[in-house]
Amino acid sequence: MKVTFLGTGTSQGVPVIACGCQVCVSSNSKDKRLRSSILISDTPAGNIVVDTTPDFRYQMLRAGVKHLEAVLITHSHKDHIAGMDDIRAFNYFQQRAIDIYATEFSQQVIRNEFSYAFAEQKYPGIPELNLRTLTNASFNVNGLDIAPINVMHHRMPVMGFRFNDFTYITDANFIAEEEKKKIIGSKVLVLNTLRKEKHISHFTLGEGIELARELGVPQVYFTHISHQLGLHEEVSAELPHGMALAYDGLEVIL
Repeated sequence: MKVTFLGTGTSQGVPVIACGCQVCVSSNSKDKRLRSSILISDTPAGNIVVDTTPDFRYQMLRAGVKHLEAVLITHSHKDHIAGMDDIRAFNYFQQRAIDIYATEFSQQVIRNEFSYAFAEQKYPGIPELNLRTLTNASFNVNGLDIAPINVMHHRMPVMGFRFNDFTYITDANFIAEEEKKKIIGSKVLVLNTLRKEKHISHFTLGEGIELARELGVPQVYFTHISHQLGLHEEVSAELPHGMALAYDGLEVIL
């Protein structure tokens, strides 16, 4: 299985519009971050994307994705669903609807945000979305078993996902003990760490490091990174062994 980081930035991306901080003006490509999303590939299930960010179109083009089997939605904040309209390109070339796995609450938001896709009288060329309901139960996409992990983004429930030995969690600042047990045994964990200062709905870098140590996962990547965290190279040099900042285009083979 291959995991490609399509984006590793927070809701505004990096650089932030009109910002002149040292991160936003950095010439290091690893300081350029689209909104957070991953691609799961090289499995019998085909290509699976987690979240359709506002950068979804460019992320698909940049990664050279020609076929899409399914999309998993972590939650319904705009930076995780705004690009869903561009699924219509895959509809056109594959001649079928694309399965969208989301909780009932996220489905309600998707239906509101993209109401034209669910209208009785559909305009030609709109995205064709086959909504499938996520619950706490494990599910299967074309032979690939996926285990949901429930986390909290302040007061908002968010879905993390475990694919075999790989666990992906974004937009969280609390994970209950029973959900942590689902992560233990992973070989790779991805965890959101927005910045070093306390935040109402995201783990800080320090909190992410502490949680990574608690869970004992041998390789941890931090994502959903703000320009406030600091320069990629400087922060990377501070991290403990087995922990690293993810960056756009990073590929992990399991």
